[in-house]
Amino acid sequence: MKPVLIKDLLTSEPDGREVTVCGWVRTKRDSKNVVFIQVNDGSCFASIQLTFDRANPNGADSSNIEENLKKITTGVSVKAIGSLRPSPASGQSVEVILNRIEVLGICPPETYPLQKKNMSMEYLRENAHLRARTNTFGAVFRLRSQMAIAIHTFFQERGFVYISAPEITCSDAEGAGEMFQVTTLSLEKIAELGVKAGQNGMKIEDAHKIVDYSKDFFGKKANLTVSGQLEAETLATALSRVYTFGPTFRAENSNTPRHLSEFWMCEPEMAFFDLDDDMDLEEEFIKYLLEWALTKCAEDMAFFEKRIQPGIISQLRHVVETPFKRISYTEAVEELKKYNDKFEFKIEWGKELQTEHERYLTEQIYKSPVMVYNYPKEAKAFYMKQNEPDEQGRLTVRAVDVLVPGLGEITGGSEREENYEKLLAACKERGMDMTNYEWYLDLRRFGTVPHSGFGLGFARLLRYITGMANIRDVIPYPRAPKLADF
Repeated sequence: MKPVLIKDLLTSEPDGREVTVCGWVRTKRDSKNVVFIQVNDGSCFASIQLTFDRANPNGADSSNIEENLKKITTGVSVKAIGSLRPSPASGQSVEVILNRIEVLGICPPETYPLQKKNMSMEYLRENAHLRARTNTFGAVFRLRSQMAIAIHTFFQERGFVYISAPEITCSDAEGAGEMFQVTTLSLEKIAELGVKAGQNGMKIEDAHKIVDYSKDFFGKKANLTVSGQLEAETLATALSRVYTFGPTFRAENSNTPRHLSEFWMCEPEMAFFDLDDDMDLEEEFIKYLLEWALTKCAEDMAFFEKRIQPGIISQLRHVVETPFKRISYTEAVEELKKYNDKFEFKIEWGKELQTEHERYLTEQIYKSPVMVYNYPKEAKAFYMKQNEPDEQGRLTVRAVDVLVPGLGEITGGSEREENYEKLLAACKERGMDMTNYEWYLDLRRFGTVPHSGFGLGFARLLRYITGMANIRDVIPYPRAPKLADF
């Protein structure tokens, strides 16, 4: 008999029909006459109770049940057959009265890593292949699934086309150079060239210049992508509205609770959108995602509220129901400078906003989500559209960061430079190798249009919604400096 998911059983009519339950045992309580087994299959937060009454077996195969009870410990996988009945216990409406049970996989308690009552997050990271069986990570990964559906639903309802950006690229969308190299060249040969270069007076950091990349797999130097934005722009200028949703990679040697080396990004790109249109969509998008989590993941959200971060539900509800404040970077700096004595990093015009500044804007000054736009040119990427100089001759670009209480930046976007000459000048100003960007410049040569877009780090969103302290705990197998286990 095909098993029924526990989430469906718990909302079913307890009409006595025979059902099959498959899952993993959470607990077993064996009193003198009655045995209670809690089984969870991961389909929902709650477990279902299997009950066997020795004094009143009601036609159950007692010998089968008693034999298998000896093997049942925490973590054992079982297949149980019984009748779905009303439950007299508080907190559950139905239970399964056992007729038969089969142990599918034993789980020795002396070696099972999840036997400890209080397990630290670090300990569970070391057992990442098993941690989804805990309440915390079951809830995290169910919510992760729902939020992926929410992203696709939001854009599909608004006429966007889902596209896949390449994971291997020869261009650097961010311009920071923190990219993982992809090569089939012999690392031993490259090292040998580096040694010879050092002996010949070349700086070791410049030794890569003598590597013949024409002999590499792609015939040129290639890397894992840091963003799908540039490729998304090419398709937006043909399909009008597109979005990517896939993995990106950063070789940033940062070992903090906020950084990963491999993570998913959602990056919409819209032709004929200016910065105001971009900001409108970002606000609508964030509110949509948070509302989805609050309504469709209510059971798991209740767990996060109780066990992970008290107050998380009211915080998210506040963001959903509050208009986003929009201020320029210059206005933000002037406002923050009034409170510089409170900050570790003193703010002045031209400096990047730190998380402490972003949170102070949202939590103390405006008490709402805040959109900061028109950032200094030097602080942002080459492709962003430049504004006219201000009264003091300072140059800004049409970029925006969306800040939310409890986190800081959640999305970042901009209006893109659609003028060929201006974009070319920006590239040359940064000393970029134009051989890798000619195709990108073609968008401005042939039928250029105003266009805008933004990016949402999926793991950052999940960390915000769940209240998890470490971003490594919202992805099944985190990748970070010195961490590539499993």
